[in-house]
Amino acid sequence: MRTKDLSFQDWYTSIGSRTNFCQDSGFSQPSSHHSMSQQDSQAPDVFLQVALPVPFRRLFDYLQPCQKDNQPLQPGIRVKVSFGNRQLIGVLIAISQQSDWPTDKLKPVLELIDKQPIIPDDLLKLCQWTAKYYHHSLGETLQVALPAVLRQGKTSNYGTSIRYNTVTANQDQTIALSRAPKQLAAYKTLLEHPAGLTLAGLKGLGIANHIIQGLKQKQLIEEVETTEPTLIKPWPSSLLYEPALTLNQSQQQAVTTVTNQLNQFHCFLLKGVTGSGKTEVYLQIIEACLKQKCQALILIPEIGLTPQTLQRFKARFSVPIVALHSNLTDLERWQAWQTASSGQAGIIIGTRSAIFTPMAKPGVIIIDEEHDSSFKQQDNLRYSARDVAVYRANQLQIPIVLGSATPSLESLFNVSAGRYQKLELPDRAGDAEPPSINMLDLKGKPLSDGLAVDLQPVIASHLNAGNQVLVFINRRGFAPTLICHECGWLADCGQCDAHLTLHRYPPLLRCHHCGVEENIPHLCPKCQQNSLHPVGTGTERCEATLNQWFPDIELIRIDRDTTQRKYAMQELLEKVHQAKPAILLGTQMLAKGHHFPKVSLVVVVDADSGLFSSDFRGVEKLIQLLTQVAGRAGRAATQGEVIIQTHQPNHPMLQLLQASRHDEMTQSLLNERQRLLLPPFGYMVLFRAESSYQQKAEALLNEAYLCTQQAEASYDTFKSVEVLGPLPAPMEKRQGRFRYQLVIQAQHRQPLHQLTSLITQHLENSKLSRQVRWSVDVDPQDMN
Repeated sequence: MRTKDLSFQDWYTSIGSRTNFCQDSGFSQPSSHHSMSQQDSQAPDVFLQVALPVPFRRLFDYLQPCQKDNQPLQPGIRVKVSFGNRQLIGVLIAISQQSDWPTDKLKPVLELIDKQPIIPDDLLKLCQWTAKYYHHSLGETLQVALPAVLRQGKTSNYGTSIRYNTVTANQDQTIALSRAPKQLAAYKTLLEHPAGLTLAGLKGLGIANHIIQGLKQKQLIEEVETTEPTLIKPWPSSLLYEPALTLNQSQQQAVTTVTNQLNQFHCFLLKGVTGSGKTEVYLQIIEACLKQKCQALILIPEIGLTPQTLQRFKARFSVPIVALHSNLTDLERWQAWQTASSGQAGIIIGTRSAIFTPMAKPGVIIIDEEHDSSFKQQDNLRYSARDVAVYRANQLQIPIVLGSATPSLESLFNVSAGRYQKLELPDRAGDAEPPSINMLDLKGKPLSDGLAVDLQPVIASHLNAGNQVLVFINRRGFAPTLICHECGWLADCGQCDAHLTLHRYPPLLRCHHCGVEENIPHLCPKCQQNSLHPVGTGTERCEATLNQWFPDIELIRIDRDTTQRKYAMQELLEKVHQAKPAILLGTQMLAKGHHFPKVSLVVVVDADSGLFSSDFRGVEKLIQLLTQVAGRAGRAATQGEVIIQTHQPNHPMLQLLQASRHDEMTQSLLNERQRLLLPPFGYMVLFRAESSYQQKAEALLNEAYLCTQQAEASYDTFKSVEVLGPLPAPMEKRQGRFRYQLVIQAQHRQPLHQLTSLITQHLENSKLSRQVRWSVDVDPQDMN
């Protein structure tokens, strides 16, 4: 059945009639059923409805394969099927006595990979809800939820692990280790473990990968492949290695409130000023959960926070702890997934995708820095891990804690609506005092590569006192671009509507959007004059200036360029925690969740970039970022100071930030959103289309727009929905493709999602969709 053969009313009705397969999943099926009574007597007993890793928002019917043992089939097992000229690994979703296709048009399943469901029922339902809410393919949603080992069709007992054993060494080799103390310590550790240690075991003991590789090169250790048996060990009788800290009154009240609700769903918003001891609150809530023999799932926003978070949790708890993030190997991720699924791991710590980790005995979910935009996936399945976590907690009937010093406006709105319960930590833990915040007006001030010259003596005074200084600039590279002083030529990217960023190490021009790299020209390509100058300031340029000002002080730069190598972030943080006077220079990677007890001064180089953003969330994100980075100062006994460079010192939001009037800031932003009916007072879906041909991207979204107009004309339900576009994206050209957007808004979710479903059905059936890349973003966080 093709959409173009129907009137709009018939098309809409047919879509509605085809959604009765599973009300929870929301996936449509073709029309006209073929029941078993209509089939040949030799027809199979059942039809298998399978979710496949393809972009179609529907299930696919297959015939049951021949089975020798006649094992009953259950949803959640993996199957291998033929799809076109490919073989794919899918997941069995349902078993039906009827199909919407003639039996002779269906193919049999090639192989049943699992005898028992590899995906627990609660996780399968979570994926179905996620696919429905975000209008995404269920098969691709399951791909996000499963480790690569399972996606590849490998069996559940897959895997040999690598163990590292010591080998017989001559005296000269072992003497050489005296000049490598870390390698010597690692070698002695392995001597104490005759059966060897896995890579994860070595890392758990603090032995980094480069140390292991050094011992391998000296032929002091060897790799041995071993099959790891899955053994479910009981947790130790004593859950703690070290006693819990004494809580202040606010912390104790928060812990008591949450632990009294451990066996039922409740959503708590833990708002605590930076340095108020939110992590200790988490630890004691987890302890209460473990005492009930239940598991805890903790989501953190960045991979860079994983080592320090793991270290703190492992220092406190004796139960098995696993981490799940993108830096793991396929085998490591599979082993962690299996350990969590079996119930052996008491604590699971991970980034965004860890929300889909199965738990045998779920007890509590904690989202740290719940406001952070990295919890929203920006490609493929565009889900919010925070929002999926709230749904999952409700599904499992367990409490969830959303923690932040700067909660999102959506969470604060849910508090005011009575959906969430707010818990507050208004004071810093211990004797620490909040830092003083001062605005440095740049107008008329002499600058050195973006840094006010007046800062030099201030930074020096803090360093001379034995403290550390954090300089924050949210722009990497040496300078945002090059300009010709003679003719005004700018170094632009040929693939994107963006400038090429100037880097000095290595020296090149690089686009931070598509990755294109070019050599730095000696002469202007346009006028051939030697008048090229860097424009603006990045981390590398600040680094050069600070090294000139303080040549004897160690400078530690932390940005994406310095942390690309595995374990680089961990090694840089170890330098910071040596507590020597140092300058920490970096991007927002430094602003999230780090505890730097020796930092007494924070300098924000450029605070103006987010004040006039085209994104309606721009000011909210800026205030959150400034509050977070300011919170790195004065977290111990030393009084903290924050200096914010700005050309707009009298801006109302900066004035409220300086006075620490955070509630007034958020209320002002909420009032503005309410007047404009923007989230959280309304709901939004963003359709994106991109193509190498500008007209095709625009034409596809014009089809979507016409679909909305037909819907509004035919059904009163959709008259309250507003449509904006199609319009070029804020960055119209990126990676050589032209990008267009269509925004639909409504005050209520139901008509918005109904209309979104109609549009996605139409676009899937459009011939133009085969030539244009398009996507749906529900509750978008980034309008770019």
